[in-house]
Amino acid sequence: MAKVKTIPGLNNLWEQTLGNSDICVAVLDGLVDSSHPCFVGADLSQIPTLVNPNPIKEGLMYQHGTHVASVIFGQHGSPVEGIAPQCKGLIIPIFCDKERKLSQLDLSRAIEQAVQAGAHIINISGGQLTDYGEADDWLQQAVALCQQHNVLIVAAAGNNGCDCLHVPAALPAALAVGAMNDNGKPIDYSNWGSAYQTQGILAPGEKILGAKTGGGIIELSGTSFATPIVTGVAALLLSLQKQWGEQPNPQKVRAALLKSATPCDFPELEDKARCLVGKLNILGAIEKFKGGVMSEEQEALSASGCGCQTSATEDAVTINESSAGDIEAMNAEIAASAEEGITEAATGMIQTPTAVANPTVNQMPPGNMPVPNPTNYQNYIQPYMTPNTPMSYPVASSVTPSQAPSDINPGPLVYALGTLGYDFGTEARRDSFKQLMPGVTIDNTIVPANPYDARQMVDYLGDNLSEAKSLIWTLNLELTPIYAIEPKGAFARDVYAVLQELLSGQIQPEEDENYVERVSIPGILTGRTVKLFSGQIVPVIEPQNTRGLYGWKVNTLIGAALDTIGAQVGETEEDNVRRTLGGFLNRIYYDFRNLGTTSQDRALNFATTNAFQAATTIATAVAEAMELDTITVEKSPFCRVDSDCWDVKLKFFDPENNRRAKKVFRFTIDVSDIIPVTLGKVRTWSTAY
Repeated sequence: MAKVKTIPGLNNLWEQTLGNSDICVAVLDGLVDSSHPCFVGADLSQIPTLVNPNPIKEGLMYQHGTHVASVIFGQHGSPVEGIAPQCKGLIIPIFCDKERKLSQLDLSRAIEQAVQAGAHIINISGGQLTDYGEADDWLQQAVALCQQHNVLIVAAAGNNGCDCLHVPAALPAALAVGAMNDNGKPIDYSNWGSAYQTQGILAPGEKILGAKTGGGIIELSGTSFATPIVTGVAALLLSLQKQWGEQPNPQKVRAALLKSATPCDFPELEDKARCLVGKLNILGAIEKFKGGVMSEEQEALSASGCGCQTSATEDAVTINESSAGDIEAMNAEIAASAEEGITEAATGMIQTPTAVANPTVNQMPPGNMPVPNPTNYQNYIQPYMTPNTPMSYPVASSVTPSQAPSDINPGPLVYALGTLGYDFGTEARRDSFKQLMPGVTIDNTIVPANPYDARQMVDYLGDNLSEAKSLIWTLNLELTPIYAIEPKGAFARDVYAVLQELLSGQIQPEEDENYVERVSIPGILTGRTVKLFSGQIVPVIEPQNTRGLYGWKVNTLIGAALDTIGAQVGETEEDNVRRTLGGFLNRIYYDFRNLGTTSQDRALNFATTNAFQAATTIATAVAEAMELDTITVEKSPFCRVDSDCWDVKLKFFDPENNRRAKKVFRFTIDVSDIIPVTLGKVRTWSTAY
């Protein structure tokens, strides 16, 4: 049995620290059995998400999350001794047993939650197989948010056994983790894609001892369980920094782990790329972290492999009969599931290899099986995150984290951009609208109403506004619902009236002056959720009143903006201003689309909505024959007391003269209230960069 304490160098690190309660590690995984004896005394808290908090007792995702958490937070002296037992643990459930996959959008929500909750490290024992390590904008921005806040993502490299990549492990600034066996040799199923050659390390991933749900212990294998080992070591290194009186620096930890990794030395290993950057080297990482140089003794010890089976820890290589029975039972459960044709992804755990027939698309391969070339099944992989398994198949399911409700303290603020939509939730609700809505006359024939026709719905709500409450109003980005909008309180009717008006604007021809291209919705995340007709679950936001509910009537907006600044530009420049301002609005929406929950995203979205101010800025630059170059959002050094202020900077350049200084315009936005406000005047200066 591979106990983590047998990893070379770990006992040396434990002599210096068992963790610091100020270091926060977020585990994005399945639910965790916090009643397990190994967690008694652990500092664990859980953020509510859309994952049902009542686990399935024998659920594989429940086991997955519990095992991963125990490898990090298991208390010393308990059945499972974790790597960083005295660090603070933040459990953010994202995988559940009924719906085992989630979208990159919803993974991004969870990452943002972790950052806002103060996590230093985020452990993700899961990933999505991709062609080149590409990810949706949501996930790229969530990882970028981690970079901005110096939060380290430690993510599994994946168990497909191929020269391939998973996200988020392959994204910049993440630390990818592959699996090696007791001898330090890469395990066959551990991925080794190109990005991992610069940002991935191997860690023990074979028969890792962890907590079994309901009590007891179990050993499991896979990159899913190598990942929390690296996460725990990183947390201890951050704890050392606290001991030294330094500010915790997760990116420094990442660099130390990568620079200290030792190469594999297996002549029979044909593809050296399987070793990634190298093997986890705790002693070397400590020295690199201190700025020192490894000794020959440390290098020799680190190069000797995992060292999980040593004479000094003879008891670590045995397994008691009850644990062996647990493993056999879990393998039997997985095999039985495969025989029944379950199409849901399995556990992220690689069990003891079992001989089975070649799997089909409707089978779930149990254990460590040979995997076909990923291109053979790449088309089956949907944009969903799933715990690492040898093969993954699509399922029509999705889970979405949300915020905890509170009547005393309002939930997180949202200022989001998108388009309005509506949903019925159930067939019965849809049919009730079809029954109540008047028929439509087509070629002198009355046909039943179509509730999905937005034009008919707008007309019906115009005469029956109270029916708006029976719809599930949604805010969408492209075709993806990201929130349900549910007005409450004294102004609910007024808000519904605005929603009906905005929906009416969206169905107008684009050349119509009342055409609404997008909407801006301010609100509060309630912690409640709603299930859409498709089965997707989305968080609910509550607008407090009609303030801040804007429809982007782009044509009218640009025209009015030009009227406001008409004295600053000539007729020949109006077309350029119109084009540049329209491009600015579209660029924010498509290149910087976000969930509108972080302070910087709310500032950016408000800057876009406050287009009159942007128009003045753009007109000045266009008048000087300059083009928009970059848009950045930075924490403002100037702010009012108890406020949250951000600087939105627009940088312009001369496309015909690259030696000309660039011009920067900055406006400061306070996002401490549900409706952001602009502070002071727009500032401008020139820069060579």
